[in-house]
Amino acid sequence: MSRQGVWGLSFSAAGEALLAQLIVAGALDGQLDGSSLVSRWGDAEAFVVVGACGLVVRQIAPLLQGKHQDPAVVVLDPRGCFVIPLLGAHGAGADALGARVAAVLGARVVATGHSSGQGLLALDSFGSAWGWRRSRSGDWDDLMRRGARPDAAIQVCQEAGTPRWRELEASRSLGSHPAAAAPDLWISARRGEGCRWHPPCLWLGIGCERDTSLAVLEQLVDSQLQQLELAPEAVAGVASIDRKADEPALLALAERRQWSLHWLTAAQLAAVKVPNPSAAVAAAMGTASVAEAAALLAGGPDATLLAPKRVLRSQPPERGAATLAIARSAEQWAPAAGELHLVGSGPGRLDLLTADARLALARATVWVGYGLYLDLLEPLRRPDQLRCDGQLTQERARCDQALTLASQGLNVALVSSGDSGIYAMAGLALELWLQQPAGARPQFSVHPGISALQLAAARAGAPLMHDFCTISLSDRLTPWSVIERRLEAAAAGDFVVALYNPRSRDRDWQLSRACDILRTHRPDETPVVLARQLGRAEERVSLHTLASLPLAQVDMLTLVLVGNSTSRSQDGWMVTPRGYPGAELV
Repeated sequence: MSRQGVWGLSFSAAGEALLAQLIVAGALDGQLDGSSLVSRWGDAEAFVVVGACGLVVRQIAPLLQGKHQDPAVVVLDPRGCFVIPLLGAHGAGADALGARVAAVLGARVVATGHSSGQGLLALDSFGSAWGWRRSRSGDWDDLMRRGARPDAAIQVCQEAGTPRWRELEASRSLGSHPAAAAPDLWISARRGEGCRWHPPCLWLGIGCERDTSLAVLEQLVDSQLQQLELAPEAVAGVASIDRKADEPALLALAERRQWSLHWLTAAQLAAVKVPNPSAAVAAAMGTASVAEAAALLAGGPDATLLAPKRVLRSQPPERGAATLAIARSAEQWAPAAGELHLVGSGPGRLDLLTADARLALARATVWVGYGLYLDLLEPLRRPDQLRCDGQLTQERARCDQALTLASQGLNVALVSSGDSGIYAMAGLALELWLQQPAGARPQFSVHPGISALQLAAARAGAPLMHDFCTISLSDRLTPWSVIERRLEAAAAGDFVVALYNPRSRDRDWQLSRACDILRTHRPDETPVVLARQLGRAEERVSLHTLASLPLAQVDMLTLVLVGNSTSRSQDGWMVTPRGYPGAELV
């Protein structure tokens, strides 16, 4: 039976607020009362309990069945300072859940297991973060015991899946091993003896007659996988022509096996070169291939045909006939299982990072971003999380990399400074995501951060109490003529104006021109705030006027905040009144 739900319980009034915070952040599905622990033990995925460890142990002791049957249990102290993965640290996911809870609350995880305590990969669970499924074969408990020895030398043979996990700090104790020498751990699409992780690298292309029996599909799939010695756990999904999207047997097969479904149009399939085209299929479907073409397309870039199409016709009392082809992805490819999170890291200080962003970072397997921004977040990164640094001006390359990793079935955090939706990566990432076929997109979500505009305003006083706008002075992506029109409109509309990307070594005249335009509609004494390196050790905020702005002090790390005609400075603070003279305020 599949377990569902992460539930919170509290044995004290102090814990109620903590659980509410975790529910709002999405770390918990809901809250139960103490008496529900027994009734939900058999079907819950995990519990987060606020209370003393001794009390929790006594409560769950009569319920324990075994490490492979019990849910995860995480204990939290009533002040929300410490998170203890108490039960099911690896297989049940208590370590990962504990990390998410700690991220939301700003708490510390107290890890007592060997792998987590030493910053090493837990061999019986780490593959889940990489989108892999674990085989039922092998003695995983023995593998974990051997891996915990001081002289452990666990050898891994990888035949499939992304090799990027080798870049992790936590993989330092694992060696590479040739397949012929019986390694300790396999990462493979093949079934067999021993402990094995199976990456999602096989795609089943299936065509069938209308109303074909489910038994026919299952017999065809199982026999072919068995014959080729392929593991069902390595199947990423099933692909077929969209005209079969209502075929009951295909839908039932995917649901029963927990495989994703990918529907393709006849035009998409017809463009794929296959070894066994069929004129009969072309006449009926508008494409010379369904099974082979669907498998290759769904398998992602550089997929290869592992098994050409095979036909199975039913015998009474079953109905219909089906065709199966199997493609193998270059590494792994499972878009429907992947997640792409656009994370706004704020100005740089960890205490200014939102709980939503912290949770997204804690859940991610891979962080992608500009090196400086990732450096600021580095204290939050665990040894089992991969960091992929990009260059400052290569935003498209970073988006492409993040989208590819997410399409491989990984949980990816694409990090921007400030808010990712303000002059950052969210727009470009969403455009590229929308270019992917609708049925082959990872999940996409945006997690807001505190923008430079907000922090600059907070440091300066209250400059944004009336209408305001933001304008970037960079003409790298926007013609300067368009920027000038926006400046003129903002000046005429008497907006408070935040100027991003104000001045660089190669663009040293635009800020002066922007100030000249704004001065046509507001007095020279208009207050202007220069906010540089906000939220970082080098932070500097200074107050000036529009006529006496020290342009030479401004660079690309500075935000320029220009007041409107009613803004004023007093005692080192800048304030913009809520209304204009004569307006009635209530």
